[in-house]
Amino acid sequence: MDILAFLCYTDASSFDFGNAVTEQGGIALKNATVRVESIEIKNFKNVGYGYLHFESSKKGYQSSILGLYGQNGSGKTALIDAMELLKLALSGRSVPSYFADYIQVDSAASSMKYEFKVQNLSEQSTYSVFYEVSLRREEEDAEQNIAQFTDNTKYKVTLFDEVLSYSYECDGKKIRMSPVIDTRTADDVVFIPAAKYRALIGKDRGVATKLLAAKQIARSTSRSFLFSKDLLDTVRENCTEDFHRFLMESLVLFGNFELFVINTANTGLISMNTLPLAFNYAENGKAAIGNILIGLNEPSVIPEKAVSIVYKVIDSMNIVLKQLVPGLTICVKDQGAQLLPNGTPGHRIQLTSGKNNKEIPLQYESEGIKKLISILQLLIVVYNNPSITVAIDELDSGIFEYLLGELLRILAEKGKGQLIFTSHNLRPLETLEKGCIAFTTTNPNNRYIRMSNVKASNNLRDFYYRDIILGEQSELVYEPTNNSEIALAFREAGVRNAT
Repeated sequence: MDILAFLCYTDASSFDFGNAVTEQGGIALKNATVRVESIEIKNFKNVGYGYLHFESSKKGYQSSILGLYGQNGSGKTALIDAMELLKLALSGRSVPSYFADYIQVDSAASSMKYEFKVQNLSEQSTYSVFYEVSLRREEEDAEQNIAQFTDNTKYKVTLFDEVLSYSYECDGKKIRMSPVIDTRTADDVVFIPAAKYRALIGKDRGVATKLLAAKQIARSTSRSFLFSKDLLDTVRENCTEDFHRFLMESLVLFGNFELFVINTANTGLISMNTLPLAFNYAENGKAAIGNILIGLNEPSVIPEKAVSIVYKVIDSMNIVLKQLVPGLTICVKDQGAQLLPNGTPGHRIQLTSGKNNKEIPLQYESEGIKKLISILQLLIVVYNNPSITVAIDELDSGIFEYLLGELLRILAEKGKGQLIFTSHNLRPLETLEKGCIAFTTTNPNNRYIRMSNVKASNNLRDFYYRDIILGEQSELVYEPTNNSEIALAFREAGVRNAT
Protein backbone atom coordinates (compact mmCIF):
# COMPACT_ATOMS: atom_id res chain seq x y z
CA MET A 1 0.00 0.00 0.00
CA ASP A 2 1.35 3.43 -0.94
CA ILE A 3 0.59 6.08 1.67
CA LEU A 4 0.77 9.84 1.29
CA ALA A 5 0.62 11.53 4.68
CA PHE A 6 -0.66 15.09 5.02
CA LEU A 7 0.39 16.45 8.41
CA CYS A 8 -0.84 20.02 8.74
CA TYR A 9 -1.10 21.99 11.97
CA THR A 10 -0.96 25.67 11.03
CA ASP A 11 -2.69 26.51 7.79
CA ALA A 12 -3.78 24.84 4.59
CA SER A 13 -0.61 25.82 2.75
CA SER A 14 1.81 24.07 5.11
CA PHE A 15 2.33 20.36 4.63
CA ASP A 16 4.86 17.79 5.69
CA PHE A 17 4.78 14.87 3.29
CA GLY A 18 5.97 12.02 5.50
CA ASN A 19 7.41 8.68 4.44
CA ALA A 20 5.10 5.85 5.34
CA VAL A 21 6.45 2.60 6.70
CA THR A 22 4.29 -0.08 5.10
CA GLU A 23 6.76 -2.92 4.63
CA GLN A 24 10.09 -3.47 6.32
CA GLY A 25 12.26 -6.53 5.98
CA GLY A 26 9.54 -8.44 4.19
CA ILE A 27 7.00 -7.92 7.00
CA ALA A 28 3.70 -6.82 5.44
CA LEU A 29 2.10 -4.62 8.09
CA LYS A 30 -1.18 -4.37 6.24
CA ASN A 31 -1.73 -7.87 7.68
CA ALA A 32 -1.76 -6.46 11.22
CA THR A 33 -4.57 -4.80 13.11
CA VAL A 34 -4.00 -2.85 16.32
CA ARG A 35 -6.52 -1.76 18.91
CA VAL A 36 -6.06 0.02 22.24
CA GLU A 37 -7.31 -2.31 24.97
CA SER A 38 -6.76 -0.25 28.12
CA ILE A 39 -5.00 2.73 29.61
CA GLU A 40 -3.56 3.41 33.06
CA ILE A 41 -2.84 7.02 34.06
CA LYS A 42 -0.88 8.28 37.08
CA ASN A 43 -0.35 11.86 38.31
CA PHE A 44 -1.53 13.44 35.07
CA LYS A 45 -3.60 16.63 35.22
CA ASN A 46 -6.37 15.98 37.79
CA VAL A 47 -5.96 12.19 37.65
CA GLY A 48 -3.97 10.79 40.55
CA TYR A 49 -4.75 7.29 39.31
CA GLY A 50 -7.16 6.07 36.69
CA TYR A 51 -7.62 2.85 34.76
CA LEU A 52 -9.99 2.18 31.87
CA HIS A 53 -10.55 -0.92 29.79
CA PHE A 54 -11.93 0.12 26.41
CA GLU A 55 -13.44 -3.04 24.97
CA SER A 56 -17.23 -3.33 25.11
CA SER A 57 -18.58 -6.31 27.03
CA LYS A 58 -21.28 -6.85 24.42
CA LYS A 59 -20.65 -10.10 22.56
CA GLY A 60 -20.99 -10.07 18.81
CA TYR A 61 -19.82 -6.46 18.41
CA GLN A 62 -16.81 -5.99 16.13
CA SER A 63 -16.46 -2.33 17.07
CA SER A 64 -15.13 -0.87 20.30
CA ILE A 65 -17.02 2.21 21.46
CA LEU A 66 -16.32 3.94 24.76
CA GLY A 67 -18.00 7.13 25.94
CA LEU A 68 -16.67 8.86 29.06
CA TYR A 69 -19.09 10.96 31.13
CA GLY A 70 -18.73 13.01 34.28
CA GLN A 71 -18.71 16.32 36.06
CA ASN A 72 -16.72 19.24 34.70
CA GLY A 73 -13.07 19.06 35.74
CA SER A 74 -13.20 15.37 36.65
CA GLY A 75 -10.68 13.89 34.20
CA LYS A 76 -12.45 13.43 30.87
CA THR A 77 -10.11 15.60 28.81
CA ALA A 78 -7.13 14.05 30.60
CA LEU A 79 -8.00 10.76 28.89
CA ILE A 80 -7.95 12.40 25.44
CA ASP A 81 -4.67 14.16 26.26
CA ALA A 82 -3.19 10.80 27.25
CA MET A 83 -4.25 9.44 23.85
CA GLU A 84 -2.60 12.42 22.17
CA LEU A 85 0.61 11.65 24.08
CA LEU A 86 0.43 8.08 22.77
CA LYS A 87 0.13 9.27 19.17
CA LEU A 88 3.07 11.65 19.55
CA ALA A 89 5.25 8.93 21.10
CA LEU A 90 4.42 6.22 18.54
CA SER A 91 4.94 8.59 15.61
CA GLY A 92 8.31 9.83 16.93
CA ARG A 93 7.25 13.46 17.19
CA SER A 94 8.18 15.99 19.86
CA VAL A 95 5.76 16.26 22.76
CA PRO A 96 4.74 19.95 23.13
CA SER A 97 6.13 21.65 26.20
CA TYR A 98 2.65 22.40 27.57
CA PHE A 99 2.52 18.72 28.56
CA ALA A 100 4.98 19.68 31.30
CA ASP A 101 2.11 21.60 32.90
CA TYR A 102 -0.03 18.45 32.87
CA ILE A 103 2.25 16.75 35.41
CA GLN A 104 0.71 17.16 38.85
CA VAL A 105 2.41 19.92 40.85
CA ASP A 106 3.19 17.71 43.85
CA SER A 107 4.52 14.85 41.68
CA ALA A 108 7.96 14.43 40.19
CA ALA A 109 6.58 12.64 37.14
CA SER A 110 3.51 11.31 35.40
CA SER A 111 3.26 7.85 33.90
CA MET A 112 1.08 6.04 31.38
CA LYS A 113 0.63 2.39 30.55
CA TYR A 114 -1.13 1.45 27.33
CA GLU A 115 -2.28 -2.04 26.42
CA PHE A 116 -2.82 -3.02 22.78
CA LYS A 117 -4.32 -6.02 21.07
CA VAL A 118 -2.17 -6.75 18.02
CA GLN A 119 -3.48 -9.31 15.56
CA ASN A 120 -1.25 -10.90 12.94
CA LEU A 121 -3.82 -11.67 10.27
CA SER A 122 -1.50 -13.84 8.19
CA GLU A 123 -0.77 -16.12 11.17
CA GLN A 124 -4.18 -15.77 12.85
CA SER A 125 -2.46 -14.95 16.14
CA THR A 126 -3.19 -12.28 18.76
CA TYR A 127 -0.81 -10.61 21.21
CA SER A 128 -1.28 -8.31 24.17
CA VAL A 129 1.35 -5.58 23.85
CA PHE A 130 2.14 -3.08 26.60
CA TYR A 131 3.83 0.31 26.29
CA GLU A 132 4.83 2.21 29.43
CA VAL A 133 6.22 5.75 29.48
CA SER A 134 6.88 8.41 32.11
CA LEU A 135 7.01 12.20 31.80
CA ARG A 136 8.90 14.75 33.83
CA ARG A 137 9.28 18.50 33.50
CA GLU A 138 12.66 20.13 33.04
CA GLU A 139 13.68 23.75 32.76
CA GLU A 140 14.72 24.76 29.29
CA ASP A 141 18.39 25.38 28.63
CA ALA A 142 18.70 29.07 27.79
CA GLU A 143 21.40 28.25 25.23
CA GLN A 144 19.33 25.57 23.55
CA ASN A 145 17.55 26.28 20.31
CA ILE A 146 14.00 26.56 21.58
CA ALA A 147 12.30 27.03 18.22
CA GLN A 148 10.35 23.82 18.83
CA PHE A 149 8.91 25.14 22.10
CA THR A 150 6.46 27.75 20.96
CA ASP A 151 4.00 28.11 23.83
CA ASN A 152 6.03 30.50 26.01
CA THR A 153 6.49 28.06 28.89
CA LYS A 154 9.84 27.90 30.68
CA TYR A 155 9.60 24.12 30.93
CA LYS A 156 9.86 21.27 28.51
CA VAL A 157 8.80 17.67 28.99
CA THR A 158 11.09 14.64 28.92
CA LEU A 159 10.01 11.09 28.10
CA PHE A 160 11.83 8.42 30.08
CA ASP A 161 11.54 4.89 31.53
CA GLU A 162 9.97 3.52 28.35
CA VAL A 163 9.13 -0.17 28.36
CA LEU A 164 7.72 -2.37 25.58
CA SER A 165 6.51 -5.84 26.55
CA TYR A 166 4.01 -8.46 25.44
CA SER A 167 2.09 -11.58 26.43
CA TYR A 168 0.04 -14.08 24.46
CA GLU A 169 -2.01 -17.22 24.72
CA CYS A 170 -0.81 -20.58 23.44
CA ASP A 171 -2.93 -23.73 23.58
CA GLY A 172 -5.30 -22.02 25.95
CA LYS A 173 -2.53 -20.99 28.35
CA LYS A 174 -1.51 -17.37 28.85
CA ILE A 175 2.24 -16.84 28.52
CA ARG A 176 3.56 -14.37 31.08
CA MET A 177 4.47 -10.85 30.06
CA SER A 178 7.94 -10.66 28.52
CA PRO A 179 9.85 -7.37 28.10
CA VAL A 180 11.22 -6.60 24.64
CA ILE A 181 12.79 -3.21 25.39
CA ASP A 182 13.27 -1.72 28.85
CA THR A 183 15.03 1.67 28.94
CA ARG A 184 15.11 1.87 32.75
CA THR A 185 18.86 1.45 32.74
CA ALA A 186 22.14 3.11 33.67
CA ASP A 187 23.33 5.93 31.39
CA ASP A 188 25.85 3.68 29.64
CA VAL A 189 23.29 0.96 28.74
CA VAL A 190 20.95 1.38 25.76
CA PHE A 191 18.27 -1.00 27.03
CA ILE A 192 17.71 -4.38 28.65
CA PRO A 193 17.17 -7.38 28.70
CA ALA A 194 20.61 -8.19 27.29
CA ALA A 195 19.32 -11.19 25.32
CA LYS A 196 16.69 -9.06 23.57
CA TYR A 197 19.27 -6.35 22.91
CA ARG A 198 21.54 -8.81 21.12
CA ALA A 199 18.62 -10.17 19.08
CA LEU A 200 17.41 -6.70 18.08
CA ILE A 201 20.67 -4.75 17.79
CA GLY A 202 23.59 -7.17 17.72
CA LYS A 203 26.96 -6.84 19.44
CA ASP A 204 28.55 -3.94 17.54
CA ARG A 205 29.88 -1.45 20.12
CA GLY A 206 29.86 1.35 17.56
CA VAL A 207 26.11 0.89 17.09
CA ALA A 208 25.65 0.98 20.87
CA THR A 209 27.53 4.27 21.09
CA LYS A 210 25.32 5.81 18.39
CA LEU A 211 22.16 4.61 20.13
CA LEU A 212 23.28 6.04 23.47
CA ALA A 213 23.68 9.42 21.76
CA ALA A 214 20.29 8.99 20.08
CA LYS A 215 18.76 8.22 23.47
CA GLN A 216 20.02 11.50 24.89
CA ILE A 217 18.90 13.44 21.83
CA ALA A 218 15.41 11.91 22.06
CA ARG A 219 15.10 13.04 25.66
CA SER A 220 16.41 16.53 24.97
CA THR A 221 13.94 16.98 22.09
CA SER A 222 10.95 15.59 24.02
CA ARG A 223 10.62 12.51 21.82
CA SER A 224 10.26 8.81 22.44
CA PHE A 225 13.53 6.93 22.13
CA LEU A 226 11.79 3.57 21.88
CA PHE A 227 9.97 4.65 18.72
CA SER A 228 12.68 6.98 17.42
CA LYS A 229 13.91 6.74 13.83
CA ASP A 230 17.43 5.90 15.06
CA LEU A 231 16.35 2.87 17.06
CA LEU A 232 13.84 1.67 14.46
CA ASP A 233 16.35 1.91 11.62
CA THR A 234 18.92 0.01 13.69
CA VAL A 235 16.40 -2.72 14.48
CA ARG A 236 15.44 -2.98 10.80
CA GLU A 237 19.08 -3.46 9.83
CA ASN A 238 20.15 -5.87 12.57
CA CYS A 239 17.15 -7.65 14.06
CA THR A 240 17.25 -11.43 13.82
CA GLU A 241 13.74 -11.91 15.22
CA ASP A 242 10.96 -10.97 12.80
CA PHE A 243 8.35 -11.28 15.54
CA HIS A 244 9.71 -8.45 17.71
CA ARG A 245 10.25 -6.24 14.69
CA PHE A 246 6.69 -6.98 13.65
CA LEU A 247 5.35 -5.73 17.01
CA MET A 248 7.35 -2.50 16.84
CA GLU A 249 6.49 -1.79 13.21
CA SER A 250 2.80 -2.49 13.86
CA LEU A 251 2.68 0.11 16.64
CA VAL A 252 4.59 2.67 14.55
CA LEU A 253 2.18 2.25 11.65
CA PHE A 254 -0.76 2.48 14.03
CA GLY A 255 0.50 5.68 15.67
CA ASN A 256 1.30 7.40 12.40
CA PHE A 257 -1.64 6.41 10.24
CA GLU A 258 -4.40 4.70 12.21
CA LEU A 259 -4.72 6.63 15.47
CA PHE A 260 -6.49 10.00 15.35
CA VAL A 261 -6.99 12.38 18.27
CA ILE A 262 -9.44 15.27 17.97
CA ASN A 263 -9.30 17.68 20.92
CA THR A 264 -11.18 20.86 21.74
CA ALA A 265 -8.68 22.92 19.75
CA ASN A 266 -10.60 21.74 16.68
CA THR A 267 -13.78 23.30 18.05
CA GLY A 268 -11.89 26.55 18.59
CA LEU A 269 -10.68 26.52 14.99
CA ILE A 270 -14.23 25.98 13.76
CA SER A 271 -15.38 28.97 15.83
CA MET A 272 -12.77 31.03 13.95
CA ASN A 273 -14.15 29.81 10.60
CA THR A 274 -11.35 27.37 9.91
CA LEU A 275 -12.31 23.80 9.07
CA PRO A 276 -9.91 21.10 10.33
CA LEU A 277 -10.70 18.29 7.91
CA ALA A 278 -9.40 15.01 9.35
CA PHE A 279 -9.32 12.02 7.00
CA ASN A 280 -8.05 8.54 6.27
CA TYR A 281 -8.96 7.83 2.67
CA ALA A 282 -7.95 4.67 0.79
CA GLU A 283 -8.59 3.74 -2.84
CA ASN A 284 -7.00 1.22 -5.22
CA GLY A 285 -4.23 0.28 -2.77
CA LYS A 286 -3.28 3.89 -2.03
CA ALA A 287 -4.11 5.95 1.03
CA ALA A 288 -4.03 9.59 2.08
CA ILE A 289 -4.01 10.29 5.79
CA GLY A 290 -3.88 13.43 7.89
CA ASN A 291 -5.52 16.72 8.70
CA ILE A 292 -5.96 19.70 6.39
CA LEU A 293 -6.94 23.12 7.72
CA ILE A 294 -9.17 24.94 5.25
CA GLY A 295 -10.09 28.57 5.85
CA LEU A 296 -13.76 29.40 5.36
CA ASN A 297 -13.74 33.21 5.45
CA GLU A 298 -12.06 33.27 2.07
CA PRO A 299 -10.71 30.76 -0.46
CA SER A 300 -7.72 28.73 0.77
CA VAL A 301 -4.63 27.72 -1.18
CA ILE A 302 -3.69 24.04 -0.76
CA PRO A 303 -0.89 22.00 -2.40
CA GLU A 304 -1.62 20.64 -5.84
CA LYS A 305 -1.04 17.10 -4.56
CA ALA A 306 -3.86 17.56 -2.05
CA VAL A 307 -6.56 18.78 -4.43
CA SER A 308 -7.67 15.40 -5.74
CA ILE A 309 -7.65 14.01 -2.19
CA VAL A 310 -9.93 16.80 -0.95
CA TYR A 311 -12.36 16.11 -3.80
CA LYS A 312 -12.44 12.39 -3.04
CA VAL A 313 -12.82 12.89 0.71
CA ILE A 314 -15.70 15.34 0.20
CA ASP A 315 -17.42 12.99 -2.28
CA SER A 316 -17.11 10.14 0.22
CA MET A 317 -18.52 12.25 3.06
CA ASN A 318 -21.46 13.48 0.98
CA ILE A 319 -22.81 9.94 0.73
CA VAL A 320 -23.29 9.90 4.50
CA LEU A 321 -23.81 13.62 5.14
CA LYS A 322 -27.01 13.87 3.10
CA GLN A 323 -28.46 11.06 5.24
CA LEU A 324 -27.46 12.68 8.54
CA VAL A 325 -28.67 16.14 7.50
CA PRO A 326 -31.30 15.40 4.83
CA GLY A 327 -30.39 16.90 1.48
CA LEU A 328 -27.17 18.61 2.62
CA THR A 329 -24.02 18.19 0.53
CA ILE A 330 -20.61 19.88 0.43
CA CYS A 331 -18.97 21.08 -2.75
CA VAL A 332 -15.39 22.10 -3.57
CA LYS A 333 -15.02 25.14 -5.82
CA ASP A 334 -11.64 25.19 -7.57
CA GLN A 335 -10.77 28.80 -8.36
CA GLY A 336 -7.59 28.04 -10.23
CA ALA A 337 -3.87 27.48 -9.79
CA GLN A 338 -1.80 29.61 -7.44
CA LEU A 339 1.71 29.27 -6.07
CA LEU A 340 2.20 28.54 -2.39
CA PRO A 341 4.52 30.84 -0.37
CA ASN A 342 7.33 28.29 -0.77
CA GLY A 343 6.98 28.42 -4.57
CA THR A 344 5.37 25.00 -5.04
CA PRO A 345 2.20 24.70 -7.13
CA GLY A 346 -1.14 24.91 -5.39
CA HIS A 347 -4.84 25.48 -6.00
CA ARG A 348 -7.21 28.04 -4.57
CA ILE A 349 -10.38 26.34 -3.31
CA GLN A 350 -13.55 27.27 -1.45
CA LEU A 351 -16.00 24.98 0.32
CA THR A 352 -19.72 25.53 -0.17
CA SER A 353 -22.83 23.79 1.12
CA GLY A 354 -25.85 22.94 -1.00
CA LYS A 355 -29.45 22.22 -0.02
CA ASN A 356 -32.76 22.61 -1.84
CA ASN A 357 -30.90 23.58 -5.03
CA LYS A 358 -29.28 26.53 -3.26
CA GLU A 359 -25.56 26.94 -2.64
CA ILE A 360 -23.91 29.12 0.00
CA PRO A 361 -20.36 29.39 1.38
CA LEU A 362 -19.82 26.81 4.12
CA GLN A 363 -18.81 29.55 6.57
CA TYR A 364 -22.49 30.47 6.96
CA GLU A 365 -23.53 27.03 8.15
CA SER A 366 -23.90 26.34 11.90
CA GLU A 367 -20.94 25.27 14.01
CA GLY A 368 -22.67 21.93 14.52
CA ILE A 369 -22.67 21.27 10.77
CA LYS A 370 -18.99 22.25 10.53
CA LYS A 371 -18.10 20.02 13.50
CA LEU A 372 -19.90 17.09 11.89
CA ILE A 373 -18.11 17.67 8.57
CA SER A 374 -14.69 17.95 10.24
CA ILE A 375 -14.92 14.47 11.82
CA LEU A 376 -17.27 12.65 9.45
CA GLN A 377 -14.61 11.02 7.30
CA LEU A 378 -12.99 9.55 10.41
CA LEU A 379 -16.35 8.15 11.55
CA ILE A 380 -16.68 6.54 8.13
CA VAL A 381 -13.36 4.70 8.53
CA VAL A 382 -14.26 3.73 12.13
CA TYR A 383 -17.36 2.08 10.68
CA ASN A 384 -15.38 0.20 8.03
CA ASN A 385 -11.83 -0.40 9.33
CA PRO A 386 -11.08 -2.56 12.42
CA SER A 387 -7.60 -1.05 12.90
CA ILE A 388 -8.71 2.58 13.14
CA THR A 389 -8.89 4.28 16.53
CA VAL A 390 -10.38 7.76 16.87
CA ALA A 391 -10.45 9.68 20.18
CA ILE A 392 -12.65 12.80 20.25
CA ASP A 393 -13.06 15.28 23.10
CA GLU A 394 -16.57 16.75 23.46
CA LEU A 395 -18.03 14.82 20.56
CA ASP A 396 -21.48 16.25 21.30
CA SER A 397 -20.42 19.88 20.74
CA GLY A 398 -23.02 21.41 18.41
CA ILE A 399 -24.54 18.08 17.29
CA PHE A 400 -28.27 17.50 17.83
CA GLU A 401 -28.63 14.98 20.68
CA TYR A 402 -31.02 12.59 18.93
CA LEU A 403 -28.76 12.40 15.89
CA LEU A 404 -25.74 11.87 18.17
CA GLY A 405 -27.41 8.95 19.92
CA GLU A 406 -28.47 7.24 16.71
CA LEU A 407 -25.08 7.79 15.07
CA LEU A 408 -23.28 6.15 18.00
CA ARG A 409 -25.76 3.27 18.07
CA ILE A 410 -25.01 2.51 14.40
CA LEU A 411 -21.24 2.65 14.96
CA ALA A 412 -21.49 0.38 18.01
CA GLU A 413 -23.73 -2.24 16.43
CA LYS A 414 -22.41 -2.36 12.87
CA GLY A 415 -19.00 -0.69 12.86
CA LYS A 416 -15.59 -2.36 12.97
CA GLY A 417 -13.15 0.19 14.41
CA GLN A 418 -12.62 1.91 17.75
CA LEU A 419 -14.13 5.20 18.94
CA ILE A 420 -13.27 6.83 22.27
CA PHE A 421 -15.15 10.01 23.12
CA THR A 422 -16.10 12.35 25.92
CA SER A 423 -19.46 14.04 26.05
CA HIS A 424 -21.82 16.02 28.25
CA ASN A 425 -24.92 15.03 26.29
CA LEU A 426 -26.55 12.04 27.98
CA ARG A 427 -28.59 10.78 25.01
CA PRO A 428 -25.96 8.08 24.15
CA LEU A 429 -26.59 6.54 27.58
CA GLU A 430 -29.97 5.50 26.20
CA THR A 431 -28.71 4.15 22.87
CA LEU A 432 -25.44 2.40 23.80
CA GLU A 433 -24.89 -0.77 25.80
CA LYS A 434 -23.72 -0.18 29.38
CA GLY A 435 -20.35 -1.73 28.45
CA CYS A 436 -19.77 1.20 26.09
CA ILE A 437 -20.03 3.80 28.85
CA ALA A 438 -17.65 4.75 31.66
CA PHE A 439 -17.86 7.54 34.24
CA THR A 440 -15.49 9.80 36.10
CA THR A 441 -15.60 10.03 39.88
CA THR A 442 -14.82 12.69 42.47
CA ASN A 443 -11.94 10.57 43.79
CA PRO A 444 -8.71 11.58 41.98
CA ASN A 445 -7.10 8.29 43.02
CA ASN A 446 -9.82 6.19 41.40
CA ARG A 447 -10.86 8.48 38.60
CA TYR A 448 -12.69 6.12 36.22
CA ILE A 449 -15.36 3.51 36.95
CA ARG A 450 -18.09 1.47 35.27
CA MET A 451 -21.55 1.49 36.82
CA SER A 452 -22.32 -1.62 38.83
CA ASN A 453 -25.71 -3.25 39.51
CA VAL A 454 -27.15 -1.99 36.24
CA LYS A 455 -29.90 -4.34 35.04
CA ALA A 456 -30.78 -4.91 31.40
CA SER A 457 -34.13 -3.21 32.00
CA ASN A 458 -32.52 -0.08 33.49
CA ASN A 459 -32.33 3.16 31.55
CA LEU A 460 -28.65 4.07 32.09
CA ARG A 461 -29.38 7.78 31.80
CA ASP A 462 -31.98 7.62 34.60
CA PHE A 463 -29.69 5.31 36.56
CA TYR A 464 -26.85 7.85 36.33
CA TYR A 465 -29.10 10.72 37.43
CA ARG A 466 -30.29 8.67 40.39
CA ASP A 467 -26.72 7.90 41.40
CA ILE A 468 -25.78 11.58 41.25
CA ILE A 469 -28.50 12.20 43.86
CA LEU A 470 -28.23 9.05 45.98
CA GLY A 471 -24.57 8.05 45.55
CA GLU A 472 -25.12 4.31 45.33
CA GLN A 473 -21.81 3.41 43.62
CA SER A 474 -18.54 2.61 45.35
CA GLU A 475 -17.29 6.09 44.38
CA LEU A 476 -19.15 9.40 44.16
CA VAL A 477 -19.68 10.44 40.54
CA TYR A 478 -20.72 14.02 41.30
CA GLU A 479 -19.49 16.61 43.79
CA PRO A 480 -22.76 17.83 45.35
CA THR A 481 -23.83 21.40 44.68
CA ASN A 482 -26.38 23.44 46.63
CA ASN A 483 -28.90 25.45 44.64
CA SER A 484 -29.47 27.92 47.47
CA GLU A 485 -25.75 28.54 47.84
CA ILE A 486 -25.43 29.03 44.07
CA ALA A 487 -28.29 31.57 44.06
CA LEU A 488 -26.74 33.41 47.02
CA ALA A 489 -23.36 33.48 45.25
CA PHE A 490 -24.97 35.04 42.16
CA ARG A 491 -26.61 37.70 44.36
CA GLU A 492 -23.38 38.52 46.19
CA ALA A 493 -21.46 38.76 42.92
CA GLY A 494 -24.11 41.15 41.56
CA VAL A 495 -23.91 43.35 44.64
CA ARG A 496 -20.13 43.47 44.43
CA ASN A 497 -20.27 44.46 40.76
CA ALA A 498 -22.70 47.26 41.58
CA THR A 499 -20.47 48.84 44.23
